[in-house]
Amino acid sequence: MSAPPVLQVQGLSIRLPAGAERALAVEGVDFTLSAGQTLCLVGESGSGKSMVASAVMGLLPKPQVAPVAGRILFEGRDLLALGETELRALRGKRMGMVFQEPMTSLNPVLRIGEQIGEVLDAHGPLPAEQRRARIISALTDVGLPEPELIAQSFPFRLSGGQRQRVMIAAALVLEPALLIADEPTTALDVTTQAQILALMRELQQRKGMALLFITHDFGVVADIADRVAVMRLGRVVESGTAQEVLRAPRHPYTRALIAAIPHGRARASGAFEAAPLLNVQGLCKTYRSAGSLLRRGREVPAARNLSFTLSRGETLGVVGESGSGKSTLGRLLTGLIARDSGQVQFDGRALAPELRHRPASERALIQMVFQDPYASLNPRHTVGAAIAAGPLAQGQPRDKVSALVAELLAKVGLGPDAAQRYPHEFSGGQRQRVAIARALALRPQLLVADEPVSALDVSVQAQVLELFEQLRREFQLSMVFITHDLRVAAQMCDRVAVMHRGNIVEMGETATVLGQPQHDYTRELIAAAPNFARSQPKGFDA
Repeated sequence: MSAPPVLQVQGLSIRLPAGAERALAVEGVDFTLSAGQTLCLVGESGSGKSMVASAVMGLLPKPQVAPVAGRILFEGRDLLALGETELRALRGKRMGMVFQEPMTSLNPVLRIGEQIGEVLDAHGPLPAEQRRARIISALTDVGLPEPELIAQSFPFRLSGGQRQRVMIAAALVLEPALLIADEPTTALDVTTQAQILALMRELQQRKGMALLFITHDFGVVADIADRVAVMRLGRVVESGTAQEVLRAPRHPYTRALIAAIPHGRARASGAFEAAPLLNVQGLCKTYRSAGSLLRRGREVPAARNLSFTLSRGETLGVVGESGSGKSTLGRLLTGLIARDSGQVQFDGRALAPELRHRPASERALIQMVFQDPYASLNPRHTVGAAIAAGPLAQGQPRDKVSALVAELLAKVGLGPDAAQRYPHEFSGGQRQRVAIARALALRPQLLVADEPVSALDVSVQAQVLELFEQLRREFQLSMVFITHDLRVAAQMCDRVAVMHRGNIVEMGETATVLGQPQHDYTRELIAAAPNFARSQPKGFDA
């Protein structure tokens, strides 16, 4: 006789506050999850995936958002019928959760060991020595180096991958029967993502826990899932084994999501002018932190003697892990930070190291699109004002600028009414479109795009990438496209530069670098990249 399921969700419906875009965030959702099994909930932002997870954990913001129908059976008990005290006893001990962004979940002023210790303390005090041993054991389990040192560190001293491992350690320190992972690898580079996915599979097999994994990336689904449930606008539109859903999707929405995955096939490089538009020679940048009586100062070389050229209309992809120096290179080109040495020539003219020292005519030449448009757009300014700010600062007439704003909003697929709205009134993909419009307002010749689609759903990502390509052709833009996703680099870039620890370790035409990599580090990146076309679902026999 088989063991009963760990989790059963039956006819779950969750209401939204009055005035929301729809009455129910989740409607009639059903699924079952057994011990040792991984179920992937897949869908775009707003599909209700995270609402389901919050309902299971008892974290919905009641009474505005609350379950109105159905049951959530965890180890035979209906979680919706339990009080807060009973739920608190289950959270951490029998149910754990890993959130998407560890820096918003970790307390910045508490050391890592103290934060994991809080999970232990919430379920009964332990002797100090035993408590410390459990903390170190949890950090060791998730593969963190020098766990004793990590336990004494603050979150800001860790990398993104290390912080996510800490979150997993905190969620698993009491060995729960159910782990919910809500987009835990979305913003991580490919090698860190591969390590986190491998870690979660290994821990699941070793501890026999049930794993509810929330994601929008079918490449990740192919790597980790036993079963898949696809959600759209609060409903499960398709479910089944990973083999069934990935290899023979029945619902048009599932097929559309799979079709939106970057294909990873390198595009043919075009023919470009011999004279480069951008000429970078010997670019260097080292970050230095001051020491103290108890701590030695640090030096981190982020750019080591970087040299390359870029032709007019060409797109150069810059790929590598977090900390490889990709974003530093983008900021050096735009003058947002000053270089230590080296030279940047644009159309034959040497550019000053910092943006503030460049004349107004040169500042407009290179513009940047950042990874997080919400952080780069002023929440107190309408998007129309944000787009108009640059041209107005250059002295262009206000009526001409107003017409330009309307034109740019139309080009990025937004209506003229968008100019009067604020950033928080748009979705993530729409905000990125606004950021692109703002960058184009000064008619740049070079666009630096720093991870512009890494946090977007696959379908929105596909739309934004198509927009970049369309604008590149229309405006004859050159682009430096910074990404950790090799599938995106293959689709978007004529040439690729691979960065590792501040160095360009390999550079060439995209098809050559990704198809016949020469450097060991490039081969590691390619092996770590999720590739739906290459991946077989867990348990799938080709």
